[in-house]
Amino acid sequence: NAGLYDDIYMDLTFVDILERVGLDAPVDSFANAFANAGYTLWHANQSARYNILNGIKAPQSGDWHYNPHADDIDFQIESDFAGLMNPGMPQSASAICDKVGHIMNYGDGWYGGVFVSNMYSLAFISDNINHIIEDALKAIPQQSDFYKCIADVIQWHKKYPDDWHQTWFELQKKWSSDIGCPDGVFNAFDIDAKINAAYVVLGLLYGNGDFGKTIEIAARAGQDADCNPSTAGGVLGALIGYNKIPSYWKEGLAQAEDINFKYTTISLSKVYELSYKHALQMIKQNGGNEEGNNVNIKTQTPAAVRFEKCFEGLKPLHKFSLWKENATSLDFDFSGKAIVIKGEAVAKENKNNAVLKVGITVDGQSKTISMPADYRIRNNDIFWKYDLSQGKHTVNIKLLNPAQDYQLNVSEYIVYE
Repeated sequence: NAGLYDDIYMDLTFVDILERVGLDAPVDSFANAFANAGYTLWHANQSARYNILNGIKAPQSGDWHYNPHADDIDFQIESDFAGLMNPGMPQSASAICDKVGHIMNYGDGWYGGVFVSNMYSLAFISDNINHIIEDALKAIPQQSDFYKCIADVIQWHKKYPDDWHQTWFELQKKWSSDIGCPDGVFNAFDIDAKINAAYVVLGLLYGNGDFGKTIEIAARAGQDADCNPSTAGGVLGALIGYNKIPSYWKEGLAQAEDINFKYTTISLSKVYELSYKHALQMIKQNGGNEEGNNVNIKTQTPAAVRFEKCFEGLKPLHKFSLWKENATSLDFDFSGKAIVIKGEAVAKENKNNAVLKVGITVDGQSKTISMPADYRIRNNDIFWKYDLSQGKHTVNIKLLNPAQDYQLNVSEYIVYE
């Protein structure tokens, strides 16, 4: 299923923009490229795509007030390019992350990309994975939950150096309850950036430089179990170098290197060339130079980016099932200070070109929401409002343009206090 490889296609989209528009490409170039791309997206990426296509530009497209998935893993899994093109220059990597990462994420969701890109950057100039992790963490504000979660993994590794299962269990007890992503609240599902970054660090620390063991632990930790081992393997690969990656993990690459990835005009061979080219450009832009076959890099130390926090002052209180297929009108009351309503527009018999209009009225104030039936440009969630006054509220949901071949399904709502 080619659509599953969002952690590749998003990277390639950004690399393509850097090549076509330039290293100083404006944020709208990156945003419009992935918003209009043919691949399928999920969570923060999809909510950002919907926002951009409906007139909400970056960085608002990634802000938690406009994107309930702002703390999700999305930019974390597609920030590799920023580190790879900034070898030994983590501050430069963070600057690119500031521009691109806020298209789809904010707060801890953005920090995931900053942290991963800094690990990649530092992996070019260090051979000690412990130091790489600890130094990359310096790019994250210490008061953030992201910093605290990764710092916990580092400390638990020191306490339980031979038992990754125990550290995993400590993570579950303290950090596995999501408060943002509507799919993860009060659910065993957790796509939050910090817990998945913790699984990356778990693999890197307990893998002890063994490529297979690193990937295995990161995968067995769970949740986003394709992206986390990919990130861990990528960082470790940058540290040890391609030639030292065991041949088992490179089987089939030679035969695939000249095949363009679906939805792109870029192959592995092409992206090798582009990544190297952009790295040389960034090295020169940051005060380095080429001398024959040697490259001199003016290295940087990580520096903490600004502090941001999603869903500040909010705590999930209840999740209520509303399941109603082909809903035309629905009324309910709730008590709290914030709400997220989940549902979807569904096309019958594979017709998907309609956009349902849904009227949401909360305490007499109305808003019209567009719900495309096309899965590629769908709205992840029907409605959310995080700034209500604490107390009782009345909600009405009404389908404004019912059509025979389409229906609105309303599934559940989450209340925050």
